[in-house]
Amino acid sequence: MVFVDAVSCDEQGAGYPCGENPINIVSLSLASSGLALVMVLWLVRKLKTHERGTDEMNKISEKIQSGARAFLTTEYKYLSAFVLLVCAILVLIYSLDPPTGKYDGKDGDRIDGIRAGSCFLAGAILSALAGWAGMSVATDANVRTTQAADKQGLSVALRVAFTGGAVMGFTVVGLGLLGVSLFFYLMTINRDTVTLDDGWTNTGTLVAAVDSLASFGFGASAIALFARVAGGIYTKAADVGADLVGKVEMDIPEDDPRNPAVIADNVGDNVGDVAGMGADLFESFVGSIIAAA
Repeated sequence: MVFVDAVSCDEQGAGYPCGENPINIVSLSLASSGLALVMVLWLVRKLKTHERGTDEMNKISEKIQSGARAFLTTEYKYLSAFVLLVCAILVLIYSLDPPTGKYDGKDGDRIDGIRAGSCFLAGAILSALAGWAGMSVATDANVRTTQAADKQGLSVALRVAFTGGAVMGFTVVGLGLLGVSLFFYLMTINRDTVTLDDGWTNTGTLVAAVDSLASFGFGASAIALFARVAGGIYTKAADVGADLVGKVEMDIPEDDPRNPAVIADNVGDNVGDVAGMGADLFESFVGSIIAAA
């Protein structure tokens, strides 16, 4: 995505993206996001071609996957109340005091509150979606990697693990570019009256749209914070519990599936280190783009 500030467009004969239609500015990034998401589908399909292993391996894997989904479902349920509350507060604040008023000294656009709230909501949803997608693929890739390492060797297992990890990477990039590009364009709609003090109407529209995107990054940060912290606390508690009960009290070897706390520890690894990291990476990615704008 290419953004521009008001100063650069004030120059005589300033070129792209000054005066450009907003959809032309984001067209390349929208296309790139589409390619990234297509790559995600191809990687998932490639991952599914590898064997899942024995019945015992699948039984343990399904317990971990079920626990991870239950944890994230519960976490997201409570987070949704927080997200809706903050969204309502943003709508109220920016409706009463529209930020566009600072450009032309007028009252501003009262719809700025809806714009800020919708950006915040979209950022939170996409951040949560990135974490959920990473967790779902990781819990599936784990057992396939184990089977590949046992039957085909380290090199094949590494390729399986890399395929599973690449899904997370392309998901973060695809959803990040899609969200930022799409909402940048949406934030320019019905802003024809936004004019800077120097008379640059088009540039004022772009700058006002970027200001609204700050709420998008805020929404992504909110989910990343709670997902990372909550998942991290859970996995550390399960890890310590597994060691105390299993190794110290019951004399069970570490990571032995007979210890229920070991399953909980692996659930924590997937919700904290995978889902939490996915939301964190998404927040860092879109936050960097918005800050650079």
